[in-house]
Amino acid sequence: MRILLIEDNAELAEAISEYFSHIGHPLDWCASAEAAEQLLGYQPFDLLVLDINLPGKSGFQFLQSLRARGKVVPILVLTARAEVDDRVSALDLGADDYMVKPFHFRELVARCRALLRRERGGATNQLVCGNLIYDAASGAVTLNHQPVELRHREIQLLDLFLHNFDRILTKEQIADRLYRFDESYTPNAVEQILTRLRRKLVDSSLRIKTIRGLGYLAHVDD
Repeated sequence: MRILLIEDNAELAEAISEYFSHIGHPLDWCASAEAAEQLLGYQPFDLLVLDINLPGKSGFQFLQSLRARGKVVPILVLTARAEVDDRVSALDLGADDYMVKPFHFRELVARCRALLRRERGGATNQLVCGNLIYDAASGAVTLNHQPVELRHREIQLLDLFLHNFDRILTKEQIADRLYRFDESYTPNAVEQILTRLRRKLVDSSLRIKTIRGLGYLAHVDD
C-alpha cells in the first residue's frame, strides 16, 4: 500500500515513515494540507493518514474539501484531539477511521490494512490464488502449503498484482506503488524485482504476462 502522511511534526512523521518502510510499505509525508493537495493532483495514493492541527488549512478543512471534490481515497485521522465532538466531526466530514495520539505503530498499521480491506471489499487479510496464499498482515506467502521467502519489494509487487487481476499496469504505475518520492531507482529496477518474483513463483497459479509496449498483466492460470 502506498500511503501519504499529512503531519507537521517532523520527528513523529519520520518515525512513522521509518516504521512503515521497515515492514515494507512506502510512505511519503508532507507537513501541510496545501502540500498534500498539490501531491494528490498528480500522484495517486492508496490511503491518507491525516493530522487535524496543521499550519494553514486544518485537517477538517482539507477533509471537507477533498470529499467535496469527490475523492474517495480512504482517510485515517491521526490526532491528539480526543474529544467526542472532534471524532464526530471528522467522521461526518468523510474520515473512515480516527486514532488518538499517542498510539502504537502496530495498531496504526492494522487500521490501515483494515481500511484497505474495506475499500477493496475484502473481509480478511488472506488472499488465495490457486495454490498460492498471501497474508497481507504478516507478508507471508505459501505455495503448495510451503513457505516462500520474498523480499519487501517482491511482497509489495505481489500485493499490487493480486489486487489488480486482468488489469495492465505500466512500469511507471508499479514504480509509483513501490517507491517513495525520496527513493531513487534505476530504469530496470522494476524489471529486476519482477524477474525475481516470477522465478520464486514459477510453480504457482499466478501468471504475470508482459504486454509489449504497455506493461504487465496478472491472471490466474486455471
